[in-house]
Amino acid sequence: MKNSTLSQLEKDQIIERQVRFQELLISISTTYINSDLTDIDELINRSLKQIGEFVESDRSYIFSYDLENNTTSNTYEWCSEGITPEIENLQNVPVDFIPQWLEAHRAGKAFFVEDVSELPEDGEHGLRAILEPQGIKSLITIPKIKNNELIGFIGFDSVRKINKYNDNEKEILFVYANMLVNVIQRKEQEEKIKEQEAKKEELLQHLSKQNEALNDYAHMVSHDLKAPLIGIHTLIGWFLEDYKERLDADQKQTMDQVLYHVEKMDSLIKGILDYSTVGLMESENSWVDTNQLMTEILQTTMVPDGVDIHIHKDLPKLYGNTWRFKQLFQNLVQNALKYCDKEESRVAVGYTEKSDAYEFFVEDNGRGINPIYFNRIFKIFTKLDNTASSSGIGLSIVKKIVNYYQGTIWLESEEGKGTTFYFSLPKEVVAKEA
Repeated sequence: MKNSTLSQLEKDQIIERQVRFQELLISISTTYINSDLTDIDELINRSLKQIGEFVESDRSYIFSYDLENNTTSNTYEWCSEGITPEIENLQNVPVDFIPQWLEAHRAGKAFFVEDVSELPEDGEHGLRAILEPQGIKSLITIPKIKNNELIGFIGFDSVRKINKYNDNEKEILFVYANMLVNVIQRKEQEEKIKEQEAKKEELLQHLSKQNEALNDYAHMVSHDLKAPLIGIHTLIGWFLEDYKERLDADQKQTMDQVLYHVEKMDSLIKGILDYSTVGLMESENSWVDTNQLMTEILQTTMVPDGVDIHIHKDLPKLYGNTWRFKQLFQNLVQNALKYCDKEESRVAVGYTEKSDAYEFFVEDNGRGINPIYFNRIFKIFTKLDNTASSSGIGLSIVKKIVNYYQGTIWLESEEGKGTTFYFSLPKEVVAKEA
């Protein structure tokens, strides 16, 4: 009866120890999960101490394998009080010294020596010759495997006494080894992300400087090109005024042609400058009242006689850059006015609110566009006629701005009946909370 009671007591103690071991592992795991891993060395050393003390070892450690060079090195070590650290002496140890050890790890198994004194005498480089000078009486090592590749092991040395590990304890130590692999892998991934973020930030700064230089260059070139054009235009104007009585029809036509090309070049330079600066505007974003914006656009736009412009009331407010939105609507309205060819022409601007976007339209009843040009007209320098007022850049600016705000643009048209340009702007981009 006594032996039976004692046996049950021993079983209860074993179960209670295993429960406490599992609780310890859960605690360590929770710490790893909730930590930002900025000081991973402290976390690992603390867990080595906790596990080492629980299994009553005197030294716990982590090794990394370098199987290309056939060596292994001690990377972390905890020693109980009075036990001499060995980490400095265990760097680049040839794996040829521990063949049985390595063989077990390659097979995904623990390597356990319950009593080092019972190992065979196998020479100065044998396993017993390596372990006994460290005072080791018992040890167990558990392989660390990452993506089916052996990368190292954790180990526990007993110096003061012989230590035994049952199968359940070995299984828990395997779980701990996997935890270490995962936390180290997570640290490596975080470092890669930080490295990528640093490179991204460096690239953004570099691009910002390039954009600033490009912006300055575009304005400089624009100024340098427009200055002589203004001079030419002025001189020709003076010439025509001074000699208007002496010029015949052909001479006057020639001078008008010069003025035409000067005005065309001026329009082209302005268009190129506007196109090149769409993505370079650095003014702060703000809420833009689209109705007010359309009023300002119409006040500065020449509307031909006989053209009725209808702007829908209560257009939505948009969050973004005022200049970009002005260019967007202004170019579409001017494009519509340019192709009005009827006695009673009309242009309408409105929108439809979708669940995830604002869908605007600019509609005219002009001459329309042949479907073969639908894709081409958004390309820079593409135009349907050859006039000084048309640079062939307006619709490419429109598309670039719509793309900038992650929207889409398309058109519907029928020759002789008119054209409607549609563009949608996602709310998540242009309707952010202030």
